[in-house]
Amino acid sequence: MKTIVFIGANKSGSSYDAIKASEEMHYYTVLLTDRKSFFDKRMDFPHVHSMRMCNLDHIGDVKSAIDRIGQDRFTISAIASFVDPYCHTAAILSRQLGLKTFTEEPIEIMLDKAKSREALRDTPYSPPYHTIDGITPTAETALELPVVLKAPVSSASKDVHAAATAEQYQNAFANLRKRYPEGPILVEKYLTGPQFLVETLTVNSKVHIVAVIKQEILFAGRFIVTGYQMILDDESPTFHRLQKAVQAIVSALGVQDGPCHLELRRADQEWKLIEANPRISGGAMNAFIETAYGINLAKETLRFALGQEPDLGRKYKREAFLQYVVVPKEGILRKVTGKNMAQNSPGIAQVYVKPKKGSLLLPPASMGNRYAYVIATGASADEARTNAKAGASHIKFHLRATNAAAPRAVEAVQGDKAQIGIGYFADNSVYETE
Repeated sequence: MKTIVFIGANKSGSSYDAIKASEEMHYYTVLLTDRKSFFDKRMDFPHVHSMRMCNLDHIGDVKSAIDRIGQDRFTISAIASFVDPYCHTAAILSRQLGLKTFTEEPIEIMLDKAKSREALRDTPYSPPYHTIDGITPTAETALELPVVLKAPVSSASKDVHAAATAEQYQNAFANLRKRYPEGPILVEKYLTGPQFLVETLTVNSKVHIVAVIKQEILFAGRFIVTGYQMILDDESPTFHRLQKAVQAIVSALGVQDGPCHLELRRADQEWKLIEANPRISGGAMNAFIETAYGINLAKETLRFALGQEPDLGRKYKREAFLQYVVVPKEGILRKVTGKNMAQNSPGIAQVYVKPKKGSLLLPPASMGNRYAYVIATGASADEARTNAKAGASHIKFHLRATNAAAPRAVEAVQGDKAQIGIGYFADNSVYETE
């Protein structure tokens, strides 16, 4: 039986969209996971034909699990992962088994932010940066404040800290060093300006730009993307400069075959790379791209992993906006209301609510603290954005206080030119706390 093995996945989003696409293409789907909760709620994964426990952080264990699948008379057609850092494991094992593989070295480079910066050292696309290897930072950063501090080997937004003062700089470094006692800490110049996400798939060294998306960023101690605007105009001078930057960055990283998404900021009319990741973006991104262009990028990435030619042609072009919902205070979820009202709002293409009753909801310290999303279309970009925010405003999380003496709460800033550390939640973030 033709089989695709997935190394790691989430319960929803792009990584699970790939599993559904695999089933639609009539492949037997095997999921290797280290999350016991998945087995406890096995019925939540109807598109996974076989689920197997495995230590995903040990490549030898993953290899053994895949060998056992082969011994069970399944014909393994591809090994894939849409989750950091297992996309590198998938590439290594694909090569070892003689399957189609995405370029290994660039995946390893993109999984380490310091290596990514080094790869772009001789290009104009890296922001000023330096690394600190010691236990304590120098009294002052080598860069003028404000700066951003990152753990190079983490893809989590909770490990990205902004510092506008010397005290914030010292505290951010101490926090990262506590979580990552070894290895360098990356310090970058804080850039202002609009930020964009670019989804790409490189085939035989040809970089295909699948989607360009403008991001709306909420700063709540961490940088949390809450809004995405699809950019349909690919003929403007700004887009052509962006296209040139993307081509140069992907080439400098060494990608010959495989997916990656780039986050870039336009600062002082120059494009600077914020981050590169060797996979399609998670969350609702695959559904968002399909809404705008009719391209199931997770499916086409799988087709490429199977050695087939991906179809990246746009079936149509629709103005679209993706709005996420976060909560300003900590609490236990009692119920969610407004989902049907959101679904029935003008222009709404999709509504998704993630948590179930009894879940602990937290203010946004990472991208994982986004608890619902709405995808909307419109006759114009502004109308799509308005429709998405109007739909999202109906969704309310009814919370009860935790046993903590005082529930955690955050202040936040939203906007391209937000100052660091003060501000408000956007008007569309409407919640009840009980």
